[in-house]
Amino acid sequence: SDMPLWTIHHTPGIFTADEKRELATRITDHYAQIGLPRFYVVVLFTETRPDNMYVGGEPTPIGVRVVIEHIARHNPDRESRQRTARWINAILSPYVSEPGLHWEFHVDETSEELWMINGLVPPPGGSAAEQDWARTNVAAPYEVPA
Repeated sequence: SDMPLWTIHHTPGIFTADEKRELATRITDHYAQIGLPRFYVVVLFTETRPDNMYVGGEPTPIGVRVVIEHIARHNPDRESRQRTARWINAILSPYVSEPGLHWEFHVDETSEELWMINGLVPPPGGSAAEQDWARTNVAAPYEVPA
């Protein structure tokens, strides 16, 4: 997974400002541990009034719906997809334990050809250029290997 975008739709009062920062940091740390530049990770908290979040056709008093997009690197098989779902569940679980809260997530995998950062095509995964981006935490022009 590369360029993770987490959009966390939630009803009011689910997350404090500190919890948002902590959750975004935990999410970012996970991807950084596997070598991604920290700036690849974007987390959007979108507060949605209960009368604008419907589950099963009914307004949801307390709910969280997380849409995660992974661009460029994809899980190659069922086992790795299940492992991804488990770590996402583990990251989110401490924040969604309120009784009666409806919560769910899903992950989409998107083609790397449809992704740019600051007008640049990101370097190949694991390449020296990507490692430079991770080390400096900056998207910078790079030489494309011949």
